[in-house]
Amino acid sequence: MRIPRIYVDLPLEPGASLELPATQARHISQVLRLPPDAPLVLFNGNGQDYPAHLTRADRNGTSVLVEPPGSPEPLAPLEIHLAIGVSKGERMDYALQKSVELGVGRITPLFTERSQVHLSGPRLERRLDHWRGILIAACEQSGRRRLAHLATAETYSDWLTGHTGGGLLLDPEAPRPLTALSAPGAEVTLLIGPEGGLSPRERTSARAHGFEGVRLGPRILRTETAPLAAIAVIQARWGDFGD
Repeated sequence: MRIPRIYVDLPLEPGASLELPATQARHISQVLRLPPDAPLVLFNGNGQDYPAHLTRADRNGTSVLVEPPGSPEPLAPLEIHLAIGVSKGERMDYALQKSVELGVGRITPLFTERSQVHLSGPRLERRLDHWRGILIAACEQSGRRRLAHLATAETYSDWLTGHTGGGLLLDPEAPRPLTALSAPGAEVTLLIGPEGGLSPRERTSARAHGFEGVRLGPRILRTETAPLAAIAVIQARWGDFGD
């Protein structure tokens, strides 16, 4: 049986007895239905996993006893920042989830000219909370011990104005394939649009800010497929897929 792995936004110390937050407590008692003394693994994003075991799970709460941590997660040889145009519902959720599983360290949602979703105020905050939950669940599933960072959603023009260092622009019309590039260094920003891609004006603006257009073979990929294919290529060539 696979040992459950659970994120908690709490300090973790060996020997500590912790009362888990309500959300995690409900998951353990009502979804997983773990018996007393069941093993589990906790992490809080500091780079380490903490084995633990359940000491109580009932209507009054859920408690665990924390054990010494395992080895720290190695730092990524290449830090990948995904800047992605906000797309509809499940497409965006899927792209975020799988990007984290593939090792992306930072994600910035962008409202572009062709984005069919534009949010602000409380609606945006609710959506950001939803996306953070997806990132956490992806870290739980994939074994990542450091959380991927979700940046505040911005308009494309505001983000590009404040961005430095350029990056890679996924563009099916670009003359060079991604596989023809040299290693990017210690970090790389990958820019992709929503459904329908970035507009010609947005692509021109990206190039003016130092982004190099690259393509992924002869096919036009969907907005939830393209970043995953690009990230897999990047990780295989310069990242941690060789570890």
